[in-house]
Amino acid sequence: PPVWDLVLIVLSVACFGYLILNYTRIAQTGGRVNRIELVIAGVALALAFEAARRASGNLAVLAAVFLAYNWFGQFLPGKLGHNGFTLKRVLSTQFWGTQGLLGTGVGVSATYIFLFVVFGAFLKYSGFSRFINDFSLTLVGQTPGGPAKVAVLASALMGMINGSAIANVATTGTITIPLMKQTGYKKEFAGAVEAVASTGGQFCPPIMGAVGFVMAEFLNLSYTYVMLAAVVPALLYYLGLLFAVHFEARRLGLSGLAKENIPDAMKVLREQGHLVIPLVVLIALMFMGYTPLYAAVIAIAATVAASWLRKDTRMTWDKIVAATVEGARGAVSVGVCCIIIGVIIGTVTLTSLGLNMGYLILSVVENTNIYITGLLVMIMSTILGMGVPGVAAYVIVQAVAVPVLIEVNVLPISAHMFCLIYACLSNITPPVAMSSYVAAGIAGSNQTKTGLLSVRLGLVGFLIPFFFLDNPVLLIGADPDATLAASLWAVFTACVGTVALVGGLEGWLLRKASWPERAVLIAVAPLMLYPGPLTDAAGFAVLGAVAALQYVTRR
Repeated sequence: PPVWDLVLIVLSVACFGYLILNYTRIAQTGGRVNRIELVIAGVALALAFEAARRASGNLAVLAAVFLAYNWFGQFLPGKLGHNGFTLKRVLSTQFWGTQGLLGTGVGVSATYIFLFVVFGAFLKYSGFSRFINDFSLTLVGQTPGGPAKVAVLASALMGMINGSAIANVATTGTITIPLMKQTGYKKEFAGAVEAVASTGGQFCPPIMGAVGFVMAEFLNLSYTYVMLAAVVPALLYYLGLLFAVHFEARRLGLSGLAKENIPDAMKVLREQGHLVIPLVVLIALMFMGYTPLYAAVIAIAATVAASWLRKDTRMTWDKIVAATVEGARGAVSVGVCCIIIGVIIGTVTLTSLGLNMGYLILSVVENTNIYITGLLVMIMSTILGMGVPGVAAYVIVQAVAVPVLIEVNVLPISAHMFCLIYACLSNITPPVAMSSYVAAGIAGSNQTKTGLLSVRLGLVGFLIPFFFLDNPVLLIGADPDATLAASLWAVFTACVGTVALVGGLEGWLLRKASWPERAVLIAVAPLMLYPGPLTDAAGFAVLGAVAALQYVTRR
């Protein structure tokens, strides 16, 4: 490395080494720091920005804007302004506090991301990537975009279990993202698919990443009730993502493979099936109550052990070293992004930006309608959920936002589910789309483009909560007056509306859709998503006309 980099390395070791050696003493004094320690904090903050500039220039610029808000926010009018903070207060919060550089973002990186990225590298060198590729081909190889569809299902399963979208991206993304890129998807699209699929697992039954248990306690209801209510939103979310992957594959011309090129399923399982043992070990340990950190360590050891069951998959010492190096390098770049996100989270915490948004909504929603209230709560929920794990994000959001919705006559279960979904979707909502940024780091794509594309792919998740605000028939069991037939019909029409919406966004239904056709498909989707006989009839009529036109005119 050049001399300048050597100087930065020495400064990094000195600053953070001083923090490690003196943090307990400073914490016991209530966070009092002297002038030298403030200088150390300033140098460390500058080092973090330089590292972030190299890892993700756009994210560094965004963090700089939030950092400037600490001082210049005092010039903003209304509730978004504040009284301003001294340099000492900002540096103390950002470096010596628990909500700055060393806050939630780097905590998740140290606890989950590092080991899971290393685990993914070990799986790659054991031949697991080839096994997933071969096995996915046996399942959906003849359909367009097969590996991406398998990635969606695998990410939903893992996200549902571990409850952390970021850890899920780090776990499955190191395998699925390269597979999608090899299939022919663009790297931004591959990263966005993984981020969206991983995020939805936090509200996907039957486990819901443990959030469901917390919601049941708040509502004083059984977990079964909460789990059933979450079935339809999760179904529509993943149905939309699967069709987005399918339509994108059709649009790009990614046709399925010929039958003679599809591997034999039994042969794949017989020769490579043992490579799934590490994932079984990982899931089993987390089901048994062990921490993801512990489970990842054991799973890495299990990967090496499982590879030795057959000679052609055996990991030699050279492969073990290569996997360790590749995993560490991949985890460092992602970890730097998590560190600089701490600047944003620290600013939101110090300036009370999230709470001020809550007060602003309370002052605006008086005597207004339910949808304007929902829109404002959605904005607040995504802000409060920025950079926070699913369970914590939901707990924060429900405390501020649920009373606002109940005030405008929303059912408690609908209000809680509304806040849960948007708190989770904050993981893919710019500017702090942590899941999207982690996926972008793995895919080697642009963070901003990946984040915006994630919003487009997850748009169904952003829209569905508005349709059960005043008509909870889409939440199974939430509406006591709804019959089983009415609930099933509402689910069916919502599924059709989801397909129409995705077709309009992706520009494909039965063939490539023209811009007028796309506009009609997007416009007809709300008619199908909103439960009601008139809207359903109008939606089916218009959608049927578009489908018939495409069927007649397609080649």
